[in-house]
Amino acid sequence: MNRILSREKTMELLFGMTLSKDTIEEVVETFEENYEGNIKDIDLTYVKQALIGVENNKEAIDKIIETNLHNWKIDRISKVNLSILRLATYELLYDEEVPRSVAINEALEITRRYSDEKSVGFINGVLDKIKEV
Repeated sequence: MNRILSREKTMELLFGMTLSKDTIEEVVETFEENYEGNIKDIDLTYVKQALIGVENNKEAIDKIIETNLHNWKIDRISKVNLSILRLATYELLYDEEVPRSVAINEALEITRRYSDEKSVGFINGVLDKIKEV
């Protein structure tokens, strides 16, 4: 199973949930039915745990993100970048299996693929502050 790919798909699902308001069960079911790659490459346990973890702790996660923004408001962050920040913050604070450096590096890789270079610096700055919490 590919954790990097699993993390990327988790971010996509989180992003989709911000737009659709679907439940975790609906999102995972739709993903499993429609995934075009080899589903065995995806760590579905990780995906579900991360989605549930972000969802169950969203208020605390958003508060931590907002506290660590410099001259920004959380509602100004693009939905893609917010999804990346939520997942990485969840991993930093709640998922003890993921080393902090891995959570940040993976978040930056996903940002490079889904956002722009300016966002990489922004997300890196926010996560560097959060990892000190």
